[in-house]
Amino acid sequence: MTDWQTRLRESGHRLTPQRELVLAAVESLGHATPDEVYAEVRTHSDAINLSTVYRTLELLDELGLIRHAHLTDRAPTYHSAAGHEHSHLVCRGCGTTISVGRAAMEGALGALAAEHGFEPDYGHLSVFGRCADCAAAAT
Repeated sequence: MTDWQTRLRESGHRLTPQRELVLAAVESLGHATPDEVYAEVRTHSDAINLSTVYRTLELLDELGLIRHAHLTDRAPTYHSAAGHEHSHLVCRGCGTTISVGRAAMEGALGALAAEHGFEPDYGHLSVFGRCADCAAAAT
């Protein structure tokens, strides 16, 4: 049994094909909205609807198997919790998203967080601004 299956069972939830499909879709897509996850899942099965995808994403997020971030003003974007924890720099001009490792974000925010006795959730953090190309085009 894999780690995600163990975590699901230990939390009192059943292993279902739909949950496996949603997790696999998030892992294969990288960063994806619920609609993108739904479209990917539908390429493998017609036996799942959008509300099931939303509920499954919420459950997998609660269990720490996936993470969500707000990379737009629309639906959250989900990505696998496996691998490195990261934050996001999001360009408001072109929409480019840059993943930044936790160590770099801790270096940038560590003193400010310590000053205020605050523990940031780096895996949920998104910073909006302009990428170098969009900033150069604006001048």
